[in-house]
This record gives sequence, C-alpha cells and structure tokens, in this order.
Amino acid sequence: MTQKRALGLDFGTTNTVMALSDTGSASHSMRFTSSAGTDDSMRTALSFMKDAGLGAAALHVEAGQAAIRQFIDNAGDCRFLQSIKTFAASPLFQGTLIFAKRQSFEDLMEVFLRKLKTYAGSEWPGDVSTVIAGRPVRFAGSNPDETLALARYNEALTRAGFPEIHYVYEPVAAAYYFAQSLKKDANVLVADFGGGTTDYSLIRFETHAGKLSATPIGHSGVGVAGDHFDFRMIDNLVSPEIGKGSKFKSFDKVLDVPSGYYVNFGRWNQLSIFKTSKEFTDLKSLVRSALEPDKLELFIDLVEHDEGYPLYQAISATKMALSSAQEAEFNFSPLGKAGRKMVKRSDFNNWIADDLAKIEGALDEVLEKTKVAPEAIDKVFLTGGTSFVPAVRELFTRRFDADRIESGGELLSIAHGLAMIGESGDIQRWTA
Repeated sequence: MTQKRALGLDFGTTNTVMALSDTGSASHSMRFTSSAGTDDSMRTALSFMKDAGLGAAALHVEAGQAAIRQFIDNAGDCRFLQSIKTFAASPLFQGTLIFAKRQSFEDLMEVFLRKLKTYAGSEWPGDVSTVIAGRPVRFAGSNPDETLALARYNEALTRAGFPEIHYVYEPVAAAYYFAQSLKKDANVLVADFGGGTTDYSLIRFETHAGKLSATPIGHSGVGVAGDHFDFRMIDNLVSPEIGKGSKFKSFDKVLDVPSGYYVNFGRWNQLSIFKTSKEFTDLKSLVRSALEPDKLELFIDLVEHDEGYPLYQAISATKMALSSAQEAEFNFSPLGKAGRKMVKRSDFNNWIADDLAKIEGALDEVLEKTKVAPEAIDKVFLTGGTSFVPAVRELFTRRFDADRIESGGELLSIAHGLAMIGESGDIQRWTA
C-alpha cells in the first residue's frame, strides 16, 4: 500500500507553488507544463478568451505564464487577471464581470487550481490525504476580513476537489523549511515578504531525540509588501504623465481630476477590473472638460489596451535593477518619450519610506508582543521576492548582526515547509 502524502499549497499574490512530501523530511515541487513551457512555480494569473466559433459560451482559460502569453497575443480580446489573492479578504469584492458573467473570488481561485491540476498532468497525486494551505498573518487590504477570506479559501479548495484542509501561517511554513538546516536549538525570526503582505513569525526550534519540535512565540503582519512598492513607482513615474494633478472645468469652477482614478491605476494588477467599473466610465466623460485632455486620453488608452501587465514588467525590471545599482532606467514605451527616464535608488527609497515604516512597525510589534530582545534571536530568515530590495534588508542589518541574517528559498520555502508540516505527524501544532 502506498504511503499517503501531504500537499503543500502556497497560493501567493504573485506566484503559486505546490510541493509534495516524500519519505522522511524531504519534499519536491510539483511541475506544471503549459503552452508556455514547464516550471515549478506559476504566476497567480488567469486569462479568459472567447472561443472563435462559440463565443463566450466556451471560454478558453489559461493560468500562469500561459495566461500571460495568451493575453499578450490577444490583448484586445482577452480578460487578464492577476494577484487575485489581494481580493480574498475584501467584503467589497463581490466578483468581476468576465464577458458578462460574474465571477466570484471562489470561482476564480477554483478555476486557477483546476488549471494547475491540468498542467500537472500525470504528476498530480492521486494519493494525497491532506492539503496544507498557507495563509498570511494579516491578509492584504485596508480592512481585511479574515473570516471571509478563509471561508472563500475553503469553498474554492473544496470545489477544486481537495480533501482535508489545514491552514498554516506562511512565515511558520518558511521557518519550518529553514529549520531543517539548523545545527542547534535556536530562536528563529522569519520575515516573509510577499506581493501583498509582510509577515513575521518568531519560533523556538529544538531537537529532541532527532525530532524537530517548535514552540511558536509570536506572529505579526501588515498588508504592505512588494505590490505597494510597485504602486509608489507608478504613482511617481507614470501617473503625473496621464493626468494626476491636472484640472477640469465644471460649469464656472476649475477642479482637480479625482485622485481616486490614479489609486486604481497604480494597482496595475486591478486594471482589468477597473476597466469594467463605473469609475472608468466617469473618467472617460471627463475628457471633454479636462484642461489637459491629451493626458486623460492617454490614461484611457492604457486601460483599454490592457497595458497593466507590460507596465508591471517595466516597473519590476526597474525595481530589480535598483537592487544592485544606484540608478536604473525606467522604460515603458506606451507612454512615448515620457516613458523613458532614469530613476535613482535614493528617490525610490523616499517613495517607499512610509511603507518601510509600516513593515518595520510590524517587526517592532512581534518583538514587543513577545518581549524578546533582538540579541535573543539566534537566526533571522528573510524570504520572498521583496527581501531583495536593499532598503528592506537594511531594516534588518541595522538591528541584527549580519552573521545572524540568512535568506533563500524565495519562491519555494513556504510550499516545501507546508508539505513537510503535513508529514510531521503533528499538524495541529503548526496550524493557524
């Protein structure tokens, strides 16, 4: 009889990874093969396109990198959604229209998981008894409803055919992954920097008779991470070129173009939803009375031509370059000449200063709540893509000795930690 295995699901804002437990403490990433090739992590993205013959009655759906490719190849005919996790805890998000049919959060998450099953093919396990899903300490959003988010997760995971479901804080899973390499007992602080959230977990790891045990000491989190840094860059580099700060005439008054339009635009991953909103209709009606109509027309063109993803690529490339250089070029051709400019790391650091303060505030919170002094922390493990940003790393090098700070497994650590926890024989000790 084959040993039942545990599946670790890291449903991330930007990327999703699944890992399967093997014998002992080992695990491996599930691989997905789509029209875009084979990979062990999938962009958390969906694209929907009408069938050429049957129209909206038979939508062609892709996920991950294949969704991006479908969208790029058929930009005008395709609905593209990314970072759907950011809507999980929002009561305001009641779904989005996709070719006149409303899709709820649960619908979108289920569709995404089913596509992953298709892409996994024969690698999809038939012997999984338990699914361990990661969850943030604090969900993204201004006023997140945790109960709602988990109810939505449960519904989507159940519909997608998953059996027994457990939830573990994402940084706890990352800590478990990291702890496999510990040579002695240690207090470990894990900082997990995702797309939508920054999460901290402080855990005491001890080994007794060769078996790893852990005592959670405390957790904290804040709904601020890499996507917020992207927003700051867009808000400073792009939004002024498309009308932010400009005016329009209303009868005999001159008024500011509402800044809310630019909040929507700055969240590039929500542009496809903004496109179908009343706000976008209102924006289009402002052009006639705008003092700088060209800028608003450019704004409308960017939304109508689905430039959200190319914008994300341009922003990401600049952000990545600034991780290793003091200055980098921003290049976003749909803006014309205004879309090429040099960006200094010092300016970027100034733009994200308020976000960094919130990230550091969450770090202060976990230390204060647990009454653990920085010098009592043996290891600091930084994981997640945003941990590469120099200003983020400096938060930790300022407060902890460099030899205590480690990083790695930026994309895989959570999923593998989840799978290992599923195999540990004591899942309840770890669940959130």
